Amino acid sequence: MSDPKLFGNLFLSAGAMKAGTTWLYAVMERHPDLHFTPEKEIHYFYHRYVNSNVLSQSRRLELVKARHLANFDPKTANINRVRLNLHWVANYLDEPVDDFWYRNLFTFPRREKYACDFSNLHAQIPAEAWPKIAANCENLRVLYTLRHPLKRLWSHVKFHLQFTNNLEAMDDWGPADFKKFARQSFIWINAEYGQVLRKMRAGLSPEMLKVIFFEDMHADQRGTLAEIEDFLGIRHYDYPDSQLQRRFNESVRRPMPEFFPELFAKEIASIVRQVEREGLMIPASWR
Repeated sequence: MSDPKLFGNLFLSAGAMKAGTTWLYAVMERHPDLHFTPEKEIHYFYHRYVNSNVLSQSRRLELVKARHLANFDPKTANINRVRLNLHWVANYLDEPVDDFWYRNLFTFPRREKYACDFSNLHAQIPAEAWPKIAANCENLRVLYTLRHPLKRLWSHVKFHLQFTNNLEAMDDWGPADFKKFARQSFIWINAEYGQVLRKMRAGLSPEMLKVIFFEDMHADQRGTLAEIEDFLGIRHYDYPDSQLQRRFNESVRRPMPEFFPELFAKEIASIVRQVEREGLMIPASWR
């Protein structure tokens, strides 16, 4: 009998930034067979195979201070929940940041079937890293979520400016300013769907990867969730309507400038062609 793998059953989401993964996380964390940590995006595999600075001591301390040590009211907080969160924080701040560190971030008090990690940076993992990750898993499943590339780009631009308190900069921007900002690597890399798909397919066996579209997901929420459950081999769960109807991390409502589509028309057309060349049926709205 073979030894159990370090990561057990692992479910990774690699959705493009602003492609609905926060909604998916908020809904699926209710599933009794899925276990999420208090942090939606751990970024461990990006740290391991791309950039070790993403989980530096200073960055982890900043995250803990912002999200885990100042966000509960002693008058209303559940002491057991706080205790569990602090236990997780202690593991998160542990050293060294290695495979055992990552495994110890997951505990299974309800005996869930999958540990889940929804990081958009999974899309940037090199092809040669995926077999190494899979070798440490009993079962690895990877979900890649795509959204209309132009709408995703516009949403990402708005979200980043809003997040950095620079939204008013748009008031004075012309076409060249928007193009320069959107073409920055940390934004544009999320648009390279074809490149990401090729890397994933080169490093993952077919049963390990599922691709879904943001537009299809919200056109048939329950149907898409059932497809994902079937992909994982877990039971179907009856998610409450109130959770399905919620929206998360929405960027400020601001109309796309009339000139914005033309700035990236050739690139967007190329991205769509690449997705189609991968054999995927794109949503009608992409055309």
